[in-house]
Amino acid sequence: MITTETLDLLEWHRLCQNLSTFAATKLGVVAARQLKLPNTQAESERLLAQTKEIYSLEQELDSGWTFKGIKDVGAALERVSIGGVLSAQELLDLATTLAGMRYLRRLIDSKSELPTLTKLVADVRTYPEIEKDIHHCIDDRAEIADRANPKLAEIRSEIKNLRSRIYKVLQGIMQRNSTAIQEAVITQRGDRFVLPVKPASKETIKGIVHDVSSTGSTYYIEPNAVVGLGNQLRQKERQEKREEEIILKALSEKVREVQSDLEEVLAVATMLDLATAKARYGLWLEANPPRFIDTAKSETTTLRRLRHPLLVWQQRHEEGTEVVPINVLVKPETKVVAITGPNTGGKTVTLKTMGLAALMAKAGMFVPAQVPVELPWFDVILADIGDEQSLQQSLSTFSGHIRRISRIIAALKDNAAANSLILLDEVGAGTDPVEGSALAIALLKYLAEHGLLTIATTHYGELKALKYEDSRFENASVEFDDSTLQPTYRLLWGIPGRSNALTIAQRLGLNDEIIEQAQSLVGTGSDEDVNQVIAALEAQRREQEAKAQEAGKLLEQTERFYAEVSAKAASLQEREQALKVYQEQAVQDAIAQAKKEVAKVIHRLQQGDRTMQKTQQATEALDRITAKELAKTQTPKAKKPGYKPKVGEKIRIPRLNQTADVLSFDEDTEQLAVRFGIMKMNVGLAEIESLDGQKAEVKPKTQATKKPLAQTQPKKPAVMVRTSKNTLDIRGQRVDNAEIEIDNAIAKAIESGVLWIIHGKGTGRLRQGVHEFLKRHSQVDKFELAEQKEGGSGVTIVHLK
Repeated sequence: MITTETLDLLEWHRLCQNLSTFAATKLGVVAARQLKLPNTQAESERLLAQTKEIYSLEQELDSGWTFKGIKDVGAALERVSIGGVLSAQELLDLATTLAGMRYLRRLIDSKSELPTLTKLVADVRTYPEIEKDIHHCIDDRAEIADRANPKLAEIRSEIKNLRSRIYKVLQGIMQRNSTAIQEAVITQRGDRFVLPVKPASKETIKGIVHDVSSTGSTYYIEPNAVVGLGNQLRQKERQEKREEEIILKALSEKVREVQSDLEEVLAVATMLDLATAKARYGLWLEANPPRFIDTAKSETTTLRRLRHPLLVWQQRHEEGTEVVPINVLVKPETKVVAITGPNTGGKTVTLKTMGLAALMAKAGMFVPAQVPVELPWFDVILADIGDEQSLQQSLSTFSGHIRRISRIIAALKDNAAANSLILLDEVGAGTDPVEGSALAIALLKYLAEHGLLTIATTHYGELKALKYEDSRFENASVEFDDSTLQPTYRLLWGIPGRSNALTIAQRLGLNDEIIEQAQSLVGTGSDEDVNQVIAALEAQRREQEAKAQEAGKLLEQTERFYAEVSAKAASLQEREQALKVYQEQAVQDAIAQAKKEVAKVIHRLQQGDRTMQKTQQATEALDRITAKELAKTQTPKAKKPGYKPKVGEKIRIPRLNQTADVLSFDEDTEQLAVRFGIMKMNVGLAEIESLDGQKAEVKPKTQATKKPLAQTQPKKPAVMVRTSKNTLDIRGQRVDNAEIEIDNAIAKAIESGVLWIIHGKGTGRLRQGVHEFLKRHSQVDKFELAEQKEGGSGVTIVHLK
């Protein structure tokens, strides 16, 4: 329950007027000015969901959400329901409204994240066939087109011919009687074509006088020669009107048949425009969507940096003063908040701000406060704000307050189970302070029993002490700056305020002698001690706020230092990574250099006859190259002992520069079966490492089993010695079958480092397929055709990595 009186006291109509300026259509403007408040929380949440969805839609689209073409055709629909005939303009407005609503519905349907709006437009029917019929009969100037009816087109053609004949006859009369004509123009009087004739010559041109100028200097005469044609013209024009009425009546009948659906279209368009106005008003206010808290779950009412929306409007549009936000944090056990402090300090504005915030949330609007915006859904909002003096009713200030409060109490009794917000300004004022204070205490205790939340302003010191007697009460005050003798309009919680009446009176110019006398009288009572305590509390609060600001600055500085340290750590990590890349590149360069020197040794070995002595010399040369390059590139790594590979784990084989999957692991022999790509092979535990560089711990071997250093090398560079193990004959095979055999042969020949493939000469297709396969193989360093004495183009020598 929210009375009209409460809405007037909170100036709700002004807020609705501001809201209406954000509407796009006349429908939305009227709906915003006459904004109705929902009766249930579910309805408020539905309206709020509409506002939020349109807000997000407009943020996403930037443009395109428009109500172009939508008109207020409510009066036309109401008239057609009782058999009325719509005008061409009304029908055209109806057609553009249907088109505009269809555009909005399609835009909503194209978005999947708008459930509330989708449900709103789900049953809307926009009747494109009626729109098409209207546009066929009526043009963009709201005139009935010739194409609407063949008979109408024929009549209009005849009208055009008659007018042409009349003009022709009148032109001839003017030419023959030029001296009798006042002005050489053809004009109309009463739908009749006439000539302006001089008074002296009115007998010269025989005809009907339809009008005389105000000065009597001109007679407007329809010559007898065109009277018959004029009569025919008027008859045709009446026929034209009848045909037009038939067309409009037929279109109006089609509209009447679906009138209820069209009224639904209009209602949905109004709701969409109203929700759009709420979203745009919320964006302009820099407001946020509220959440209705559950009072049964003991949630706190939270409205941080809450601003009065009308003061924000005044500041931006009327060059008002800057709006000071307030913080409202009401614990669930608090039933009454007593706000104290000086006059002109903002107590009444605080009441109105809280009341408007509750009404805006109830209406599905955003609230001008910081996130989170959390407050109860109030069934009942009632207020007693301002004076209700009346000479006619012989009401004093006190009487006016009591009458309002009586109505509030009666409303609470009628809505006993409802959540209520009661706003009382200067409760108990206007009478003897002792009795007024007692009445105020009794009233607030009653409201604490029967209402959800009551916020009251007062000057009575006794009300300030209620907090310390009853946990349902809380104190708040509007701050007053003693140094500037000005109110700051900030709301302070937990501390009662001082009235500062004498200070304010002095600032407003009251005689100093009177002020001094009053101060001496005030000092004789115990209230002065209370004020001193309050002043001390306020000073302590300001000191705490200053310390909090210093702590905030210190925290900000700490966060800045942390960011700087993090940035330096990230820089060091980048440098470490770059160094690692550089080292890896150095290793790759060393390997490349070694390969070049190995190639030279192999080339020398291939020259002339291959003997065991030359093979031994080549082996020794390769050993020297390996030792030299490893000395260049190896850097000591901190090995992590105890690493054991697991089946299914990925490991690295450094000598092959490959990553492989572990198929099996024999701990006794320290041999692993691994697979990389389509190849499988066995490697020793010492030959592998984890992906993060951990080396496996190998069991120490006895002296009896120790082999010479030359035999413990993980791999020797390739020696060009051809054996049955590194020779593959694939002559006569297909390329796809040969690829499998080549892959297996490469795996077997990986130790020797070289593979001879005999593919024969033939057409060369097998050789070409082999070469294509070798180009793609990860273990192939290079390949070349053999020398003529070793088979020439029928044999390919493959050098393995």
